[in-house]
Amino acid sequence: MDFAPSPRAADLAARVRAFVDDEIAPVEEGYHREVAALRSGGGDPWQPLPVIEELRAKARAQRLWNLFLPAGHERDYAARFGTDGGAGLTNCDYAPVAEATGRSFLAPHIFNCNAPDTGNMEVLLKYGTAEQRERWLEPLLEARIRSAFLMTEPGVASSDATTMELSAVVDGDEMVINGRKWWSTGVGHPDCEILIVMGLTDPTADKYSRHSMVLVPRDTPGVTVERMLPTMGWYDEPHGHGEVSFTDVRVPLTNVLAGPGKAFEIAQGRLGPGRVHHCMRLVGLAEMALELACRRGLERVAFGKPLVNLGGNRERIAEARIAVDSTRLLILDAAWKLDQGGPLNALSEVSAIKVAAPAMAQQVVDFAMQLHGGGGLSDDFPLAAAWVNARALRLADGPDEVHKGVVARLELMKHGASR
Repeated sequence: MDFAPSPRAADLAARVRAFVDDEIAPVEEGYHREVAALRSGGGDPWQPLPVIEELRAKARAQRLWNLFLPAGHERDYAARFGTDGGAGLTNCDYAPVAEATGRSFLAPHIFNCNAPDTGNMEVLLKYGTAEQRERWLEPLLEARIRSAFLMTEPGVASSDATTMELSAVVDGDEMVINGRKWWSTGVGHPDCEILIVMGLTDPTADKYSRHSMVLVPRDTPGVTVERMLPTMGWYDEPHGHGEVSFTDVRVPLTNVLAGPGKAFEIAQGRLGPGRVHHCMRLVGLAEMALELACRRGLERVAFGKPLVNLGGNRERIAEARIAVDSTRLLILDAAWKLDQGGPLNALSEVSAIKVAAPAMAQQVVDFAMQLHGGGGLSDDFPLAAAWVNARALRLADGPDEVHKGVVARLELMKHGASR
């Protein structure tokens, strides 16, 4: 079991980290302040600022682009739209790259490696037809358009995906969609043109064969973005999370991914690598927070001592370091097992990291906020937004309780318990 990245992956991770430090970090605070000023002043905070395209052009010129593209894909998209060397990366190789991007809120978007677009592009890469790839995948790889993933619903307990009620019914050579989704990440972006929608097709089928995933152009009649949803006060512009209604929406049957009833098969293939991406970005987020905590603790003095020498803060710094490094190894173990045998080879490990990484990041960020005092609660530092991000990811892609249930079930099955 070897978690060491290949020389190429190590080089890419170092180059990404340098780009984040040298190009993104100097402008990020100003970017967020300008977006906040637009929001409070009646401007349009959803329209990406010019600096985004400037940074993306630089990243693409350095071939730091579409780094998430997986090894072993059917067509060599990485050579045409991706990084130096042509081939895509294994999950283990991409993990340190994802960690480097997690240090910045802008970085994943700058490198065209942000959720949900990465997952949607991987779905199109693995399950899309040649026509679907040409129409939607290639523009996404070029960053000419953006996408959204619509799964969660306001009217059901979405932690159980089998309960999804939005209907996607076959009617001749069309699919007819009716219902409502929310927390639809990416739908707020002005360039969002394609939605991947999970809907109920056959209520009488096996519960894992009832649902389909359908490609729905955002401008299809009957598609309405009802509102954008704040996450504890943050709107995450320019992508955002929206509530979307579908009223007699009709798309060609050829827009169904992999055929009717295949939604759970697609989700299984999509979510495993995506969770590795999320979790390694959280490791990068925690590293950033721990660095800020250490600097603050050394620079600020209270009661005649540096903050690091007060109230057990040295022990908390040690605990944070241990937690970050332990979580990184746990994620690399899951990534390695995904590389060796695919999602079914890493069910417990992927669920374990999905529980461990957000909780670890939330705890480390909370400690950093505490050392920053009132400033840690403000927009003057990235910590409040980082805490919200970590807290939200304890729900996104499945809540803690569901993933703990998976780990427990698989553990008990080793001792003879039935499924």
